[in-house]
Amino acid sequence: MISLTSRASDKLKEIIAGQQQRDLALRVYVTPGGCSGFSYGMTFAESVEEGDSVVDHEGVRVVVDPMSAMYLKGAEIDFVDALMGGGFALRNPNAVSTCGCGQSFKTGDQSGTAKACHH
Repeated sequence: MISLTSRASDKLKEIIAGQQQRDLALRVYVTPGGCSGFSYGMTFAESVEEGDSVVDHEGVRVVVDPMSAMYLKGAEIDFVDALMGGGFALRNPNAVSTCGCGQSFKTGDQSGTAKACHH
C-alpha cells in the first residue's frame, strides 16, 4: 500500500484543517494517459468506495481504488519544499521510467517509448 512521509502528513493535515469539511481523506489514483503511459492524481474524498484500500498515517486517511493499488504498491508521497515553491512528490518503485514533470510514469509491463512531456 501507499505511505506518507511525516512532511507530507503534516502538510495534508494543514490543508485539511483549512477546509469546510474536516473528515476528508486523500484519494490517490492512477489513470491511463500522460507522457509515459499512466498519470498520477490526488484529490480529497468525502467517502470511501467499496473495494477501496484505506490507510491511516498520522491521522491522515489515504484512499486508493483497486486498479490504482496495483500500480501504487510500495509508493511513498512526500512534500518537498523548494525555493520556487513546494509540492507533493510521489516515489513509485513500480515505475521503470518517469516523465520529467513527475506526473506520468511507465511500468515494466508497458512497451514502446515515452511521448514528449507537455507539462
